[in-house]
Amino acid sequence: MINNHHFLSYKHNLIQIFIFVSAIHVVKASIHEYNNEGFMPRFNSFFFHGGSEGMYASNVHVNGSNDDKSITGKSFIRFESIIFRRPKEVAAKQNEMQQSTGVVEAIIVEVKNRDKIGGEYLNSDAICCTPKLASDGSCKVGEVIIRQDPDNPGWPKRIQTPFGGKNEEAKMLLQTIEINRTGMYYLYFMFCDPQLTGTIIMSGRTVWRNPDGYLPGKMTPLMPFYGFMSLAYLILGLFWFLRFVQHWKDIIQLHYHITVVIGLGMCEMALWYFEYANFNVTGSRPIGITFWAVTFSACKKTFSRLLLLVVSMGYGVVRPTLGGVTLKVLLLGFVYFLASEALELVENVGNINDFSGKARVFLVLPVALLDSCFILWIFSSLSKTLEKLQLRRSMGKLELYRKFTNALALSVLVSVAWIGYELYFNSSDPLSELWRRAWIIHAFWAILAYILLVVTCFLWSPSHNPTRYSYSEVEDIEDEGIPLTSSGVKVSGELMERKTTMISDHVFEVIEEDKRE
Repeated sequence: MINNHHFLSYKHNLIQIFIFVSAIHVVKASIHEYNNEGFMPRFNSFFFHGGSEGMYASNVHVNGSNDDKSITGKSFIRFESIIFRRPKEVAAKQNEMQQSTGVVEAIIVEVKNRDKIGGEYLNSDAICCTPKLASDGSCKVGEVIIRQDPDNPGWPKRIQTPFGGKNEEAKMLLQTIEINRTGMYYLYFMFCDPQLTGTIIMSGRTVWRNPDGYLPGKMTPLMPFYGFMSLAYLILGLFWFLRFVQHWKDIIQLHYHITVVIGLGMCEMALWYFEYANFNVTGSRPIGITFWAVTFSACKKTFSRLLLLVVSMGYGVVRPTLGGVTLKVLLLGFVYFLASEALELVENVGNINDFSGKARVFLVLPVALLDSCFILWIFSSLSKTLEKLQLRRSMGKLELYRKFTNALALSVLVSVAWIGYELYFNSSDPLSELWRRAWIIHAFWAILAYILLVVTCFLWSPSHNPTRYSYSEVEDIEDEGIPLTSSGVKVSGELMERKTTMISDHVFEVIEEDKRE
């Protein structure tokens, strides 16, 4: 068998190159539509990648019925109304009396059996059988070379659709292929006759179904995951709401920002769950639900990052407003929202077949760059806030921000480590053979965002003693060097009156504690 290093060589195994090229264009839908699709030449064959998905083995056997009531527990690939069209001039040259004047083959292969397609075992780079290779009976001239898997008889699968006489079109029979072994499967439409050059798949579709529904194998675990995360946000929202109501008189502006993020998180996870549930039942992604799920996801990501940034700046704790940086913060958030929305829309709503790897990199890079800007700005702001609190000797708030800084630093370290793992995972699995673990990549970031939100809620939870984290003008007065006692500089009556109306008994207690320190 050829390993992944050999797979990169055109000379050793062309079918592996087919799969690698196709992996860049992985289709994320269980109903693959074809409309005037052309074939690509490779060595002595012509091929079109018809789809690839992780498939679980059937729990029950296919009985040949297409009734929806009979497909529960079955895993299959079904070919529906697929029509091939060859050029008119090619059809005119054929003998009208011949039953077969050209053949198009549908090849279904499991990734781990990729070495069984082509003439590698015959010491040949050919994909289609040649007269020389056929001389010993190893294959049939004009067909794709397939060597059967002894551990799974009948696989890889070959389905032939012939052109009859001078007909320009050939219709593929309705067929259902049962998946009897769990794995990553690729579908290729291929022909070997050079005279069929210019042939296209005019129309039709293939339906891919797993035992529990139409969700692709990579995405199947994400539906219960989003259901679990919806419940987690609901529980967090319930506890936050109870604290919010209990101490509503002591609520500060920052608490409203946290509430918005929790609400967006609840909506995001619920929408993704319903989107996946609908996808699992129908086999296609509902554009309406997907669009709103993507939009709420982009909004939540943007507001989460803005929340971490304004908390790091000391908003509502060290400073009453953001002052001159407000416009910069809003601009960064707006640009991030647009970049994130564009990436999510193309990945989830757009047609993946028309979506190249280079285009994805083009959309990923702005998001990664903006995330870096957020991280740098957050830690720069945290440094200034910690320094200011230390100068003011506000030990309670200082300890609060130290805990917040430690949590953020730990999350950044974990994120960097995870990005390294993602790079390793993708580079070591170019053919998606580890597809059953791929969902963890998406789940990690959702869990990390949730944990950071929980930490923020815990540190800035509404309390009967809001002075432990809320902004106080008295601290600004102290910071300017104006003493609060009667000894020293005499404070004007106007200033004393303003302080008296603003400061509660709790504030006086904090000030006295700071003096003793």
